[in-house]
Amino acid sequence: MANLFHAVVEELGGEAVLGGALRTEVDLQAAIRRGFPQPVVDEVMRGTGLTLKDLAASLALSPRSLQRRRAEGRLARYESDRLYRLARIVALAKHYLGDDETATRWLKRPNRALGGSAPLEVIDTEPGARAVENALGRIAYGGVS
Repeated sequence: MANLFHAVVEELGGEAVLGGALRTEVDLQAAIRRGFPQPVVDEVMRGTGLTLKDLAASLALSPRSLQRRRAEGRLARYESDRLYRLARIVALAKHYLGDDETATRWLKRPNRALGGSAPLEVIDTEPGARAVENALGRIAYGGVS
């Protein structure tokens, strides 16, 4: 997917929410290291239809941690990295499955290719995220997942 970078930035709320121009992967890495601004959480929730509790579970964080960041204004580096990973998976799902509703439904449903777990349940680790990406790749190229 040629525009994955831009799709991920949009899933995170775009440059307005992220607080500046993100033109390259290096810019995005720097933003992750600084910690995303808290409004990114709301943008991802809005784009995925997830509740704060569901979002926290898919990121392996507590809902209380995400709520606490609202007061602090910025996510920690590891939280930003996990949120980026989720946004990358969501962007791929929307691209390969065709629309937001279908992608969200697919992300929430148990999947045999993932051992019966829903994609959002396994992306809390990098190997799990890679397994979801592989399942989406099989869908994109005519396989069953």
